[in-house]
Amino acid sequence: MKTYMAKDTDIKQKWYIVDAKDKVLGRLATRIAIILRGKHKPEYTPHVDCGDYIVVINADKIKVTGKKLSQKEYWTYSGYQGGRREKTLEVMLKTRPEKVLSLAVKRMLSRSSLGHKVFSKLKVYAGDKHPHAAQNPEELKI
Repeated sequence: MKTYMAKDTDIKQKWYIVDAKDKVLGRLATRIAIILRGKHKPEYTPHVDCGDYIVVINADKIKVTGKKLSQKEYWTYSGYQGGRREKTLEVMLKTRPEKVLSLAVKRMLSRSSLGHKVFSKLKVYAGDKHPHAAQNPEELKI
């Protein structure tokens, strides 16, 4: 038997919409990463982008377990001495809720050119409105 290797021309990509309301952050992020990567398809090939597009709405209504709201920190560094800024998850969910989910998914993907290409297919929105109605996304239950 020969091993099947998918080509870019063989792959059919779909659009899915996911409602993140009352979903746990980590469990949702892992499921999204699997679909973005294409591992849910039988024709999955590791070196080819087989995944689908995902639109996430209601990212501001996401849930976390335990004490993560007060203990989990996100930080940025400007490059200057004393330039490190820290924010807790609670502050990030109030100011930039779409960034929380996108960072969780991004850190689950590989840090290569294929990983960057796969991550660009994720669209996250804080509210329930999105500009991707023309693509007719299917609702995905997670």
